[in-house]
Amino acid sequence: MLKAILIDLIHPRMLRDHALERLGEVEELVNTYGGIVVVKTWQKRFAPHPKTYIGTGKVRALCDETRTLGANLVIINGELKPRQTFEIGEALRKQKVEVWDRIDLILKIFAKHARTTEARLEIELASVRHMGPRIFGMGMELSRQAGGIGTVGIGETNIERMKRHLREKERSIKQKLEKYERGRGLQRAARRRANLKTVAIVGYTNAGKTTLLNALTGRREYAAEKLFATLDTRVGQLYLPGSGKLALVSDTIGFIKRLPPELLNAFASTLSEAVDADALIHLADGSDPHVFGHLHVVEEILQRLGVAGTPRLLVLNKADRVDAARRASVDEQLAEIPHIWVSAETKQGLEALVDHVERELA
Repeated sequence: MLKAILIDLIHPRMLRDHALERLGEVEELVNTYGGIVVVKTWQKRFAPHPKTYIGTGKVRALCDETRTLGANLVIINGELKPRQTFEIGEALRKQKVEVWDRIDLILKIFAKHARTTEARLEIELASVRHMGPRIFGMGMELSRQAGGIGTVGIGETNIERMKRHLREKERSIKQKLEKYERGRGLQRAARRRANLKTVAIVGYTNAGKTTLLNALTGRREYAAEKLFATLDTRVGQLYLPGSGKLALVSDTIGFIKRLPPELLNAFASTLSEAVDADALIHLADGSDPHVFGHLHVVEEILQRLGVAGTPRLLVLNKADRVDAARRASVDEQLAEIPHIWVSAETKQGLEALVDHVERELA
């Protein structure tokens, strides 16, 4: 069982509620992976410590905490540089404690939940890209084992070998993924020839995208109340009663705050369904107290994907879990943004959603 200590680096002026929210999301990620959190803490700094990210004093305190609590994992809620990962790892070596950053944790969850070969390849590609810069830290460790004044040492040789191995591995994975992308391209071309319109469901992780896909299309895809339960794109047929035609609906990988570029780039082929869609359903969890922050995150990522101009409708899910006061408050804050409420679980509001989608596609 993984017993984790979570640490976040926050600005000294950050509010306590904001700091707790950030740590709460990381704790949910740890639980999704299958671990438990024994301590949540933060370090206030205006900027990361260049050597240890969280500061040398905090690292020393970690050594005592991991020993006292029996923790075997330290997770930093940030993106560590190779040197920082190495230095923290060295300090915790005697306790045999692993050190992960935020990207490591997300990649571990992705790897655990991937079901198709394509998703596994995309995760492997992201892992290789994240691993590459860390060769610096590995090289430092290897160079201490051999070499001296005036010598090159075995560390440098191993660094070059590892770099070459990772470059070859990345090229091989890309070639395999290109085959899947060519297949997707052929499928999209066939859809255009058949005049089949496409709709992609996008949104923050755990908003209920797969449940909505199932409700709209009659599919029975796996859906769960956990982060990143779906990594593979699923496509189903939606009947449009007004025209008697069919449209294709797909769901996508969920978004999350501070989604690193290498993860977004690695899932380019999966996200291509959203990029090429005729319309988007931006699904949000209307019962989530942080829904407005999540809306902003998704909009930022849509900008990065280059689909900010694609027609889309904001859909607030889980209406069955929202009381009248909460709903009125959300409606007031979204007064200038067209939106509808649905419950993918109980199918409340789906007829109105289908009507809107049909009008948009027409």
